[in-house]
Amino acid sequence: MTLHAVDFDELVLYAACPLCDSRDLSHLLSFACTHHPSYRPGMSSELHWQTCDGCGHVFRNGYYTDEAAALIFAEVLAEMEIGHDIERWRVMSARMIERVLPYRQRGTWLDIGFGNGGLLFTAAEFGFRPIGCDLRSASVDKIREFGIEAYCADVNDLVFDHEVSVVSMGDVLEHIPYPKAALQTVNRLLEVGGVLLLSMPNFETVVWQMMDMHGVNPYWSEIEHYHNFSRTRLYELLAETGFEVASYGISERYRTCMEVVARKA
Repeated sequence: MTLHAVDFDELVLYAACPLCDSRDLSHLLSFACTHHPSYRPGMSSELHWQTCDGCGHVFRNGYYTDEAAALIFAEVLAEMEIGHDIERWRVMSARMIERVLPYRQRGTWLDIGFGNGGLLFTAAEFGFRPIGCDLRSASVDKIREFGIEAYCADVNDLVFDHEVSVVSMGDVLEHIPYPKAALQTVNRLLEVGGVLLLSMPNFETVVWQMMDMHGVNPYWSEIEHYHNFSRTRLYELLAETGFEVASYGISERYRTCMEVVARKA
């Protein structure tokens, strides 16, 4: 892999909390990130995390400029290659889909940030019409080769001539600079009673606490993450954007992750 250096402004700094707009912010911690596979020479060697004193949300001090993001997303990490470890992901995706089946058994399934495509392929197997959205153009091109409708676009730019039955965001919301706006867009895309399936790390777990205690928490140095969510703050955000939580579960995708099913109110 050739690492291209960053030779321009790396971050757009947050002036206020991206969830509640409060300007009462406190520095939480800084963590080295040069070991991360997406690190580029010239980028800051540390990620700086802060807490909103208004709503309790934890987030970085800024998000990448378009130029820096383009460099990061130009590379597709091995585990994000279309079809990577597909048999294991098929089984894991099936368990995710089974969380949705009590609320929707058919219709259009939109997966935002589809990664290796495992969830989309499995949703099709269950009888849903799969649609993918991802910021990595190479991944979009590749999944189209399998007959999957897919778009290389920001979630806020998505427009369809039909409503969507299910939207999944598997470990995606923490990558989006302004999650509230993204969830408002998802709410607009969904049909009434449509289902949102979310997974992401949850810092309100004993696993997170123990990783912090031993200094091995990978999420403080995760370059592609802008946010660390708690179950509490996520539930509040879902209510603020027109969703009702239907169920909580533990995700098998990554360490200390939660899996939440919500419905459009």
